[in-house]
Amino acid sequence: MAGLSAREKAGCRQLFEQLDTNDVLSLAETVTNRMIRVFGREEAIDAILTYSQNATELLKRRKVHREAIFKYLAAQLITVPPSSEKNLLIQRVIEHWKDPVIRQKPPTVSEATKEAKSNIGSLDCQLLGEQFCKWFFQLLNSQNPVLEQQKGDWGPQHFWENAVLKFAYSTTESNMEEYNGAHMASLRLLSLAREERLLFHPNLDAKGLKCVTSPHGLVVVAVAGTIHRNNVCLGIFEQIFGLIRCPVVENWKIRFVNLKVLGQTSLGGSPESLPMPSIHYQTGELERFYN
Repeated sequence: MAGLSAREKAGCRQLFEQLDTNDVLSLAETVTNRMIRVFGREEAIDAILTYSQNATELLKRRKVHREAIFKYLAAQLITVPPSSEKNLLIQRVIEHWKDPVIRQKPPTVSEATKEAKSNIGSLDCQLLGEQFCKWFFQLLNSQNPVLEQQKGDWGPQHFWENAVLKFAYSTTESNMEEYNGAHMASLRLLSLAREERLLFHPNLDAKGLKCVTSPHGLVVVAVAGTIHRNNVCLGIFEQIFGLIRCPVVENWKIRFVNLKVLGQTSLGGSPESLPMPSIHYQTGELERFYN
């Protein structure tokens, strides 16, 4: 009996957090052919992981819903179109679990900076942008109580004191908000995840992420992605960050954030027809954010 690998078991435990307890208990009965009696959710999960022969077949079970797999991938910052069929989502999960790089806690901005250095010591702007976005969105999404994840150290310490947040959205109505200072900017972004329960799913491929750097050390990172609440794709977002390295703590901090959200009513069409979000700014247009 081959069974699941240690990584597959750990991944399944995370994924099962998205399932109702009744579905977990029912899944345990199916997997064990009702030969094992379980008492409670944790015992049921242990039985499922012990007696499952194959991770792919386990994920194909009817009680492992497509929405739960999609939310798991979103929490891992793995980009998939919202309209993806369950079989494609399962394939992406299996590929993720076979990846030999063990994904632990999100890197700090300081760690991302170290990884973004080339052999000659110059800054790899695109790599820095990718590492920053992985850190930022994983940290922000962890504040969402729906995911039931351990919350990271979100707070104003990641922003410069004179940071500015500009938040524009077009849903059932259009509005523009502006917040000044590290405390206010961090609180407003936090409320999107904690109170409004939004999940940000960035597209970190070449079309969804662009970065430029100024001669004076400001790095501009532009990223696009989809935004979700529970199992519903609400629309797309575009976010532009200005990053400046703090010489005191050898860390990158956020100088400004421009966040734009377009809801389904503004985009037209359905979530199934939503294209993969991309950044349409050219290099010269991003360089204007230096000022």
